[in-house]
Amino acid sequence: MKMSLLSAAILPVLALVALPAFAGEARPATPAAKAAAAARAQALLDGAGTGRVHRAVGDEFSAQIQSVIIDDDGTEHVRFNRVWSNGLPVIGGDFVVHARGGELVGISQTLDTARRPAGTRAAFGRSYAVNAARGAFGLRVQGTPSARQVVYARGGIEPVLAHEVVLRGMRSDQTPTEMHYIVSAQDGRLLDKWDAIHVARPGRDKNTCATGTPASGTGHGITVGTVSVDTADCGSNYQLKDLVRGGGSTNNMGMRTAGMGTVFADADNVWGNGTVSSSQSAGAEAHYGIATTWDYFLDEHGRLGIADDGVGAVARVHYGRNYVNAFWSDACFCMTFGDGDNGVNYYPLTVLDVAAHEMTHGVTSRTANLIYSGESGGLNEATSDIFAAMVEYYANNASDPGDYLIGEEFIVGNPGNLALRYMFKPSLDGRSYDCYVSGMGSDDVHYTSGVANHFFYLLAEGAVVPAGFGAGTADDLSPADLVCNGNTALTGIGREKAGKIWYRALTVYMTSSTNYAQARTATIQAATDLYGNTSAEANAVAAAWSAVGVN
Repeated sequence: MKMSLLSAAILPVLALVALPAFAGEARPATPAAKAAAAARAQALLDGAGTGRVHRAVGDEFSAQIQSVIIDDDGTEHVRFNRVWSNGLPVIGGDFVVHARGGELVGISQTLDTARRPAGTRAAFGRSYAVNAARGAFGLRVQGTPSARQVVYARGGIEPVLAHEVVLRGMRSDQTPTEMHYIVSAQDGRLLDKWDAIHVARPGRDKNTCATGTPASGTGHGITVGTVSVDTADCGSNYQLKDLVRGGGSTNNMGMRTAGMGTVFADADNVWGNGTVSSSQSAGAEAHYGIATTWDYFLDEHGRLGIADDGVGAVARVHYGRNYVNAFWSDACFCMTFGDGDNGVNYYPLTVLDVAAHEMTHGVTSRTANLIYSGESGGLNEATSDIFAAMVEYYANNASDPGDYLIGEEFIVGNPGNLALRYMFKPSLDGRSYDCYVSGMGSDDVHYTSGVANHFFYLLAEGAVVPAGFGAGTADDLSPADLVCNGNTALTGIGREKAGKIWYRALTVYMTSSTNYAQARTATIQAATDLYGNTSAEANAVAAAWSAVGVN
């Protein structure tokens, strides 16, 4: 998604030589400033002669603006989606134009070929593609399948004419699924697939208050303790609707799996009793978690909500029966939480880091949009784990202290060393990867996320064994167990700096198809922007990636 102003050739992806250091972080920008930056970027794309940005699928494409970020020094980063001249979207063709003062300074992209699809007419049509997808789906299809022609250009293959088929259904554990299948229109092969429903772990009715005034209530959460929650005073009652943060609400699904549920309402603005015996307890906990995540992204990164537009989302709780999972869905712009088994072995999945994890999936979908397949899918999952941990530290909640464990709080009677994922030593879950292995992108994204989680821990904390996992404990880890290259002298730069580096890489440099090697380059560039080309922080990023085998 980038390129030098005077060259007609594509630079290596995120080549650092093409991107000078930018000063400072992104700043909140007015709609007018964003519109002006978008117009300048579009002018660079439309310019003639040597000032023209090279078009990667030939010159027969147009670009649609997705988002704009403006740095403190005025550098503008405009993200585009690529569309072929016949109107077909190019999957894997998204890019970011980096410019300052109306001059191009670089482009970030993962599509690095100038070839157009070899064929422009489909040898295999829509019906064939839908049937092929049905065969791969293996579940009862709910509703009517949708299909569209696209240009598929992910993973370094030559761009090819294809069909994107979307099938919806319900898995046996009550998790909804929205599978996207990419079927070649040239030879009928299944090229790729991913689920638009992003779950916390591998699969195993609307607001009634049209108006209201902001109010502050008290929530008694199951794992977060007694917390303050922002609500709406609707006159006759209070509702779990956050008018301070874009009008997002927390809704009760009543153990159903369809619809949006009903917003929680209460007479005295005191929510729950701290146990699963009250349906409001999980509602208050989720409401608190979503608000805390909103505040983290605003205070630490200047981001105003999931889509950076100030609009709140819906949290759905009490989904299904004994549903031990949670998920994000772009389709409803909502987060959904199951009840676990109602406190026998698992509490509701409304715990703070799970809420932050699911909300972050929304942030990713509105920025780099890392496709939930291959290495980009692992980076997507890791992004949610990374910011889930950062939100937990940011909250500074004594009932749920910050750590690098994901989901440990919803496990009843947890002795302290059980979790969904362990960022400092991902393989403790028995499946996740500590170190990069070629070809691992074909595995589940929840397991391949381990490499980026591991990187982030080492970047923030260094090769330091967290309390409770060192010598004399059940896990008995040493610093040598935390690195893949023997570099036990690795020191961390702190959580705040590490979080800023990952956020900038996600929002400014990563694209939908970014892989691990490109993530290394993106984060080094982000550290260079924030702290300088020869800074200790930039060097630490490189060292942490090397320590997990990404060189």
